[in-house]
Amino acid sequence: MNYKDPQNNLHDIEPDFAHLLPEGCIAITQEEADAIVASKVVPPTYQELRRAAYPPASDYLDGVVKGNQAQIDAYIATCLAVKAKYPK
Repeated sequence: MNYKDPQNNLHDIEPDFAHLLPEGCIAITQEEADAIVASKVVPPTYQELRRAAYPPASDYLDGVVKGNQAQIDAYIATCLAVKAKYPK
């Protein structure tokens, strides 16, 4: 069962243990609980999105070591596409 306290913090506990909840908690519906969770979700920053989307640096270094300019160019193009997709 879902409960919320006066600070709008969510608590999920079986009704038999509701006496353990902080003072002032009230029972809420699943929809209300979902809304509380959604309101506390912090969207990722552009830095986090970029970090996850960039290809590994080893791809670039592999191209440098092999002297493979096409591989180097592909790495740079991918990085530029990521920058365009997730601008500052």
